[in-house]
Amino acid sequence: MRKIDKNQPRLRRQRRVRAKVKGSPERPRLCVFRSSGHIYAQVIDDVSSKTLASASDAEVKKTDLKAVEGRTAKSAAAFAVGQKVAEKARAAGVETVVFDRNGFVYTGRVAALADGARAGGLLF
Repeated sequence: MRKIDKNQPRLRRQRRVRAKVKGSPERPRLCVFRSSGHIYAQVIDDVSSKTLASASDAEVKKTDLKAVEGRTAKSAAAFAVGQKVAEKARAAGVETVVFDRNGFVYTGRVAALADGARAGGLLF
């Protein structure tokens, strides 16, 4: 019996989306990675292959998580990561981004991170 790799469909979706979504210096790409326990976000300029800002839930303080009402712990952490990456991106001079969900479904923690980035002042 063949072992099924559950990551393969996501990687296929990632390649399909990445072919269309490119980050430019004017509008870099906000890329999200979600593992089972953590969430990470990067603002990437694909033309110069540089990361302009990044954040993860390891950087988020526990006090930031208590401020978000009506969310689970992981979703609150994702919202806080979105706010943190938006703060760093705005400090780097980035106002608008292209959202790259990296093959993940736009719901739950991925959507919470996007909401946090919008609340932090990024436009997509």
